[in-house]
Amino acid sequence: MPYDISHKLVIGIASSALFDLSESDAVFKTRGEQSYRAFQREHEHETLPKGVAFPFIKRLLTLNEAFPEVEPIEVILFSRNDPDTGQRVFNTISDYHLNITRGVFMGGKSPHIYLDAFDTALFLSANNEDVKQAIESGHAAGTVLQSTIPEDDESFELRVAFDFDGVIADDSAEQIYQKDKNLDDFQRSESAKALVPHHPGPLREFFIKLSLLQRLEHEKRIADPNYKQCIRTAIITARNAPSNERVVTTLRSWDVMTDETFFLGGIEKSRILDVFKPHIFFDDQLTHLEPSSGFIPSVHIPFGQINRT
Repeated sequence: MPYDISHKLVIGIASSALFDLSESDAVFKTRGEQSYRAFQREHEHETLPKGVAFPFIKRLLTLNEAFPEVEPIEVILFSRNDPDTGQRVFNTISDYHLNITRGVFMGGKSPHIYLDAFDTALFLSANNEDVKQAIESGHAAGTVLQSTIPEDDESFELRVAFDFDGVIADDSAEQIYQKDKNLDDFQRSESAKALVPHHPGPLREFFIKLSLLQRLEHEKRIADPNYKQCIRTAIITARNAPSNERVVTTLRSWDVMTDETFFLGGIEKSRILDVFKPHIFFDDQLTHLEPSSGFIPSVHIPFGQINRT
């Protein structure tokens, strides 16, 4: 009987997003492939340090423990390595007790061509070129930015924060503002379209599947009052009134909600992120990510930039 992944939330994760590969990457860049291969074999049983996406993946996988009858999460390793040099990554996955058993090894090529084959809702990598190729091919993908890894605590809560335009929704409204940097034109356009839902952005499917998991959690909490919900989501957007109404219209049309929503109207997002403390934050604007990327695990979604080139 084939293993069915069609009803799962599938995350494709590159080893560069899950672990800190800076040491081995430096060997590859300065000493070449053969030295890199020898280095990986020599250090095969040494555990790699945690990477930027590690806290997000670890907490997401705990949902399989909460729902063992369906195990709604599948995380698949996508690697440019071959299985030989990639064995250290699988050994490290085992060391950290992560339930990741499936992998794709491409022997130096980009793995994005296989994302559809696994029904991947989101692909994360530190390789910006791989992410751009995935986005251009119509996949949800993001580049993890260098940041400190937050301390693990005993809580199982998973906090996920999203920008709206160019992330959950498309960037058509953002392009109006980018054209002349005219906020009044943007507000007038969004007010006129207040009751017209946005087209989906690259992370819509991932966002909706998280919402469906939250509904599962809500049902479990009704059946078991002692159950503590894991997933907590937030939309953090530079929009403010009156352009906020179209966000509400869009979410209603998709029949989804978030736990917290912030219409900041230009207030620095890092003020909110410092309080919400997400395990991962998605934004399509590097200027919004840079102030907080040092202390918040951040992912750049290059959707808008690719559409405008």
